[in-house]
Amino acid sequence: MRRIVLVLSAFGGLFVAISCRELASQEQKIEPRQRENAVAMLSSVHGALKKNYYDPTFHGIDVDARYKAYQERINKSETLGDAFRTVAAYLSGLNDSHTFFIPPRRSYSADYGYRMQIIGEGCYITEVRPGSDAAERLHRGDQVVSLNGYSVGRKDIWQLEYYLRHIAPKPATEFTLRAPSGEVRKVQVETKFQQGKHLKDANDWDLTVEFEKEEHLLRERYIEQGDVMFWKMPAFEVDENAIDQMIGRARKHKKLILDLRGNPGGYVTALMRMLGSFFSYDVTIDTQVMRKEQKPQVAKSRGKNIFTGDLIVLIDSNSASAAELFARVIQLEHRGTVVGDRSSGSVMEARMYPFHEGWDVIVVYGASITMADLIMRDGKSLENVGVTPDVIVMPSAAELAEGQDPALAQAARLAGIELDPAVAGSFFPFEWAEM
Repeated sequence: MRRIVLVLSAFGGLFVAISCRELASQEQKIEPRQRENAVAMLSSVHGALKKNYYDPTFHGIDVDARYKAYQERINKSETLGDAFRTVAAYLSGLNDSHTFFIPPRRSYSADYGYRMQIIGEGCYITEVRPGSDAAERLHRGDQVVSLNGYSVGRKDIWQLEYYLRHIAPKPATEFTLRAPSGEVRKVQVETKFQQGKHLKDANDWDLTVEFEKEEHLLRERYIEQGDVMFWKMPAFEVDENAIDQMIGRARKHKKLILDLRGNPGGYVTALMRMLGSFFSYDVTIDTQVMRKEQKPQVAKSRGKNIFTGDLIVLIDSNSASAAELFARVIQLEHRGTVVGDRSSGSVMEARMYPFHEGWDVIVVYGASITMADLIMRDGKSLENVGVTPDVIVMPSAAELAEGQDPALAQAARLAGIELDPAVAGSFFPFEWAEM
């Protein structure tokens, strides 16, 4: 099960990794060989899309005509960065969360020093890295009115962050912000670039899905208070034994609050194991609608090893893919209560396709192509829709600024515990990765 977070992988051979020094060169005049490679990248991506995309009508888009138009754009591109953005834009026109271009790997990291998130229909600063330029100019609870001149909303935030973090990292970002007090200001935040090791071989790359550095803490976190267990599950990137251990711990309690906020999804096997741990019967997750066939996906019950107590699931706008599927099945089967904010709406199933260009020096890139839409038991897809909680609770700008967590506090009340929102905000604090 693919997720909205960008996937970057290497697939063999020698290749070029873009360094900090080369960041600036992407905005310098494109060389003939670079243009040829970019045209070849677009051709490979186009071929993979036509052959493998789940919808043979491509949502009514003439992809051949689109390919020719974007090929012409590359031929007119003035910089390498423009060429990469063109290849990415070719796929993003499908408005499919799991179909996207994976550019050549960089050997540097770009740290913007802030995290932003959709809350309701607005975008807010939720975290700033201590000691960063962002910490001097941004504050939790600031509403992002615009970023680099673009408004930021639910429909476009994933593409904006995808371009900023993976296609075209910027040395600075310009914000128009509205503080919790209502004051509007404009600021510019400098990006910190850090050179990593120069990659000479594909073996230097982690061949598994790469998380952003901020998502380095994939450990399961939990808190036990009497009959209630709070479980923060950061991703469905865990094996069955790890899930079984946490379910075993949860079974010692009468109520479980499962926090899937910020969970980007992960493996189908993990999703099936999780759902099978909450039902005494086999439960249908969804139906895969593929180009040539349809196939139901069913989670097998774990029988006597299931958790039978009350279940409360927390989600937010960053809950995606498998996290959304889990929450929606819980709703459809009336197994528990879902609390929080509407989820991402990034629910498709995709496959990664690796490509390379060059002979003496190989440039490795790829594309994620959606293989199936996933239709829930109610006959609907969650793509671009998301899961609407049974109980909608969102922090205000002031509560964000103060580090409060009203959604977790509400979930606790539903479980019979009075929890101050300020205390709830200290349960599972965000932790920055080291630079």
